[in-house]
Amino acid sequence: WQNVVAHLWAGGWRVAVVNALRTARYAAEELVRTKTDPADALLLAHYGREKRPAPTGPTDPATRELTELVRLRTRLLQDFQDRLKQLHRVVDLTFPEFTRHVVGLDSERAVAILARYPTARALAQVAPGKLARLVTDGRHQVGPELAQALTAAAKASVGAHHGEAYARQVRYACEDLTTLRARLRELEDELRGLVEQHAVGQHLVTIPGVGPITAACVLAEVGDFTRFPDAATLASYAGLVPALRHSGKKTPLRAGCYPVGNARLRQGLYMATLSAVRHNPWLRAFYHRLVARGKPKLLALTAAMRKLLSAMHSVARRQQPFTLPLTPDHA
Repeated sequence: WQNVVAHLWAGGWRVAVVNALRTARYAAEELVRTKTDPADALLLAHYGREKRPAPTGPTDPATRELTELVRLRTRLLQDFQDRLKQLHRVVDLTFPEFTRHVVGLDSERAVAILARYPTARALAQVAPGKLARLVTDGRHQVGPELAQALTAAAKASVGAHHGEAYARQVRYACEDLTTLRARLRELEDELRGLVEQHAVGQHLVTIPGVGPITAACVLAEVGDFTRFPDAATLASYAGLVPALRHSGKKTPLRAGCYPVGNARLRQGLYMATLSAVRHNPWLRAFYHRLVARGKPKLLALTAAMRKLLSAMHSVARRQQPFTLPLTPDHA
């Protein structure tokens, strides 16, 4: 659809990009039973004539590039986690005691050791002094203390799988993790540079707790902040609004967030809010005030997410750096 929209924009047409959920529910309202291309085209024509959706303006190239890079980073992060799960499985078979001495298989130290010595048998046969001199991240060595502990644990390991098939899986996973880590660092450096040059991004990072990567994620999903007239509309787009379900005798005490919304935007905001409620005095006071009133921590964190998104909306619309409110009540 992106190529179709770009072609129509180039031809001077006014184009409305509509969420498919809206057209699907319109079809359900009209009791449509046929699903063919001509029927869908006619349905969309009826929808456009009746609902008159607002035209969608062209996206600037900088935002499109930012969106592609952010989503590429998300895919690489998922690949990294998948390889890490595979590595955990094989290490549990070959050397389960390894994680007692090296915390975190995703660390560069763990990957460097396992890439060279993928099984307990391989580690048990290496001299501690040789292992101690192994460079893990280009600067630091394993060290004699860790080397002694690993070789001793390897000799007494309960791991019973030492064949080449298991060793190869460990090596391949370590190679993939090293490659993905390098690509993620390269992408994140590029995203930081793009945010520094972005007219809105350079103001978003002035909010305590919002770093360049978070700002890039928000810009990639929101795009033009001016298309949201107020913060409440943006919160609705993100899915940070309560989904009330009161009917008859069913009156629950609390309502969760509405399930419809931009999940990528919520995911990026969640990590930023975890940092902001610790480092942003204004948001920290707001969060602890809700908890003190007896609100569950997850509910208070969700409210803080919405408050942080409102601050981003204000900063983007005013094109000015973030300024701390005079009192928490002004939040």
